[in-house]
Amino acid sequence: MKQIAIFASGTGTNAQAIIEHFRENKNTCVSLIVTNNAQSGVLKIAAENNIKTAIVSKEGISDSERMKNLLKEIDFIVLAGFLLLIPEYLVKSFPKKIINIHPALLPKYGGKGMYGIKVHEAVKENNEIETGITIHYVNEYFDEGEIIEQHKVTLSSADSALNIQIKVQQLEHEFYPKCVVRMVK
Repeated sequence: MKQIAIFASGTGTNAQAIIEHFRENKNTCVSLIVTNNAQSGVLKIAAENNIKTAIVSKEGISDSERMKNLLKEIDFIVLAGFLLLIPEYLVKSFPKKIINIHPALLPKYGGKGMYGIKVHEAVKENNEIETGITIHYVNEYFDEGEIIEQHKVTLSSADSALNIQIKVQQLEHEFYPKCVVRMVK
C-alpha cells in the first residue's frame, strides 16, 4: 500500500478532502499529517481519522535525520496549506514526489508570504477577471516548481476577497484530490 503524508499548517480543509477521497482506496492511504502549528485544525482532522501526526518546527524540518526517519515509510508528500519552505534535502529525497496547491494562477501571486486571504486580496486589488488554482511539483523555492495543472474561475467586480477565496476553495476541493490520485499511481 502506498503511504501519503500531508503537510498542513492551518484548518486542513484540503487535507480533509484528500483524506475523504482516499478513505475507501485499497492501494493508497493518508498515513501521516505533518504540521508546524500545534494549534492547527488539521490535527483535529487527523485525530478524527486515526492518522498519525507530527509537529515539526522550522528548525525541525531542517533536521534531515529526524525528517528522513519520520518519512521512512512515506511514498508521496502532499502540501496542503503548509507555510514552511521545504528544504532542498527533502526535495532531493522525494524527486517529483512532493506536490503543492497554490490558490492563484502561478506565476502570478506566488512566492514567500503569498498564501490564504493575502493572495485573494491581491487578486481583488488588481481587478483580475479570473483566478484559480495551480498544482505544482515542489522545489526548494516557494511556488516555483514545475506546474502540473491549473484550473480557473471567472470573477466579477462585485466579488470580495472572501468571495474569491470561496470560489478558489471549491476548485481546490474538487481538483486537488483527483490530481493526488493520478500522481501517486
